[in-house]
Order: sequence, then C-alpha cells, then structure tokens
Amino acid sequence: EFTTHHAFMVRHYLDEIDRLNSTIALFDSRITTLLAEREQDLNNLDTIPGIGRLAAEVIIAETGGDMAQFASAQHLASWIGVCPGQNESAGVSRSGRTRPGNSNIKRLLGTAAMAAIRDKASYLAAFFRRISARRGGKRALVAVMHKIAIAIWHVLRNKTAYRDLGADYFAKRDPERAMRRMIKEANSLGLTVRFEPIPAA
Repeated sequence: EFTTHHAFMVRHYLDEIDRLNSTIALFDSRITTLLAEREQDLNNLDTIPGIGRLAAEVIIAETGGDMAQFASAQHLASWIGVCPGQNESAGVSRSGRTRPGNSNIKRLLGTAAMAAIRDKASYLAAFFRRISARRGGKRALVAVMHKIAIAIWHVLRNKTAYRDLGADYFAKRDPERAMRRMIKEANSLGLTVRFEPIPAA
C-alpha cells in the first residue's frame, strides 16, 4: 500500500532531484560564461577523434588552454601521465608503466582512445593495429592516448583543427615495407603476388 509516509518520502526525493538539477543548470551556465572566449579552441578540440564538447571543456579547465606553459607536446603528454616510464638494466632500456599525471585528463584520454580506434579508416585506428600487433592491446591503447595528447597540444598551440593522416599513412610512408608484409601474408596462405603500377589515366 502507498501510505502518506511513502508520499512524504517520494516528495522529498523529487524535491532533492529538482534541487540538484537547479544546481547543475547553475554550474553549466557558469561554465558557459567562463568558456565564452574559448569557443574556437573548443571547436578545434572537438575535431580530434574521441574528443567531444564535454571532453574539450575538461581539457581547457584542467590545462587552462594555454600551451605556452608546456615547452613541447611531449611535456604535455608527460604532465598528463601518458608517456611510458623508462626502466634501465645492464644498459638495456625497457618500457615501464605510465607515470602518474593529471588523472582527470588521463581518464578522459582513455575513453577518447577507445572511441577513436573504432573508426577503422582513421590514422589512430591504423596506429593502434600497428602497435598492438607487436606489443599488445593495452600498450597500444596507451600509445593512442599519447598520440591524442600530442594532437591536443598542437591544436591548442597552433589554433587549428585536427587533420587526420588517414589509415593508409604508414603504407604511403614506407610502401616497400607494406608490400613485403602483404607478400609474407600471401606466402603464409600458399599464394604468391605480383605488384604492377596502375597505368596513368
């Protein structure tokens, strides 16, 4: 049965929800005011794969949006904590765990990286596949997070939108290596391939 006490408690919870919604609206309005002069930076950050409007606002809030405080893109990545640490033993350098950094942006980049690699036609997805084949998925994901951090620095520093290099970037950069890989894969299937240039139209 729905008693008067139940009604009292429901009313209390509904009032609490209204109060919290009002507080959220107040903070949203304040954030909009503070970021009014950063509209172009927010739009540029939004062009980076995996980075949406909310993520862009967090990046501006955490970094201040001023990349002059970071000497290079690598400095920003290190500050966020997406540069692998280095362990050295007997003169051999081995990749270690990522260093502690800004946990808010680091968590955000993890989500952004997972979203970015879903676009199979993108540079970041091709980069992920390339790294994961040699070093595994977890390290490859951190490498993508690092790439996104580098992109953030350039986008904010140069006041420009993100430009995707495309999924065929690595093949175009080193076509001979790409052909050797395709030949090796074909041979493993008991096949042989021959490459001939496409006649000019």
